[in-house]
Amino acid sequence: MLYTNIQADHRLGQIKYVKTGSLMKRAFCLLAIFSTSVIADERPSSYIGPNSWTDDKPGIWRKQSATTLTKPFASALAAVSTKVVERPTDTLPKTIDGFHVELFASNLMAPRTIRIAPNGDTFVFETEAGRLRVFPHSEQKTQNHQGKIYVGGLDKPHGLSFYPPGADPRFIYVATEKSVLRFPYVKGDLAATGAGEVIIKDLPSGGHSTRDIAFSEDGKTLFLSIGSETNVAEGLATLSQKYSAELESLHGRGSSWGIEQGRAVVLTFDPDGKNKKTYATGLRNCSGMAVRPTTDELWCVVNERDMLGDNLPPDYATYVKKDGFYGWPWFYIGGNQDPRHLDERPDLANQVTIPDVLFQAHSAPLSITFYQGNLFPTEYLGDAFVALHGSWNRAQKTGYKVVRLKFRDGQPTGEYQDFLTGFVRDNTHVWGRPASVAVASDGSLLVSDDVSGTIWRVIYDKR
Repeated sequence: MLYTNIQADHRLGQIKYVKTGSLMKRAFCLLAIFSTSVIADERPSSYIGPNSWTDDKPGIWRKQSATTLTKPFASALAAVSTKVVERPTDTLPKTIDGFHVELFASNLMAPRTIRIAPNGDTFVFETEAGRLRVFPHSEQKTQNHQGKIYVGGLDKPHGLSFYPPGADPRFIYVATEKSVLRFPYVKGDLAATGAGEVIIKDLPSGGHSTRDIAFSEDGKTLFLSIGSETNVAEGLATLSQKYSAELESLHGRGSSWGIEQGRAVVLTFDPDGKNKKTYATGLRNCSGMAVRPTTDELWCVVNERDMLGDNLPPDYATYVKKDGFYGWPWFYIGGNQDPRHLDERPDLANQVTIPDVLFQAHSAPLSITFYQGNLFPTEYLGDAFVALHGSWNRAQKTGYKVVRLKFRDGQPTGEYQDFLTGFVRDNTHVWGRPASVAVASDGSLLVSDDVSGTIWRVIYDKR
């Protein structure tokens, strides 16, 4: 059964749905057996410049530069309606030659965050329904299975992590808009065996509701991301230098105040929810986090501000430095001032950390995962995949795809490659929006699509 939106929605927001029939369901079984791939366009150098959906092609490498940003308001402000339509019966997402796409699950209610348990079970939040679903590893060779409800009654669940890290976690941690709770867990559990224990409460609500969580590799640190309430702290009161300095001493360099106090940040806690500290500031909405394997680096994918034009500022993925300040709301991508906060914080201009990988503005990255499987070619090891949910306020749509981030000698090159595309029908109509990515226990890549209620699996064929 397909669910489709009945009004335009923000690039991160939940869709409003109406049922549109079961034609899609009848077609899934036939479509899941076909491959849809295109020959990779391995350019000798990355394409640099604006990117719209009409340019998308699996295999193309792209790179956005922090030194060639457009000027604010260089293009007219746009609000392009996004209408979700039923996927054509002869259409699958497109991927790179040598890979194929098949159906993993369908008929889900707004599936978003995917996490893989150490035993191979796949956990997926159905955010719209407020529940966590599990797909047992033993059943995953069957296409389009429905899994089981692990727990329900959750308030806008988004972040999920197993604790402690390793082969035998004892808890599943869940981040909702207003709290973090944990459920007792033994590997193989297919339903919660006890009530959730709230370990962090009274998180700020309103605005960006996505709260992601991750643990350091040694299990001693819980990371929690909290996005801003507003686009760019509109109406922020002017504070004296003395008072702003006092706030920064408590909440970190570049921290905001008023309704934005304690927001646009990554926080740290002990695993029991105590010992709260500010880890990094100025991250407008770190909607997806991952700890990079063997390095203990925390990575965020960040949705930057709106209403500066079609190509400004870039969204990004970055290694989050402890005590780093990433600019919001006063600056973006280094010391570039937001004209809506001109000359308000000149003291911060030279203290802004430039992110590692810049995406086309308004791409809306929601999720990041690092490839550690043994199915894809060896050159994929250590690279990352990011789900780009797609734009809502750009004249030509962008995002609506999964991209691969390239690492060389352990460092990000700043390049990203179109890996999974084809979700856009035209500049108004889309049939899918990638929301989360995860590497399954067999090395395939799982991709959730929260408007078609689908999870796709990408498999490598050529060995």
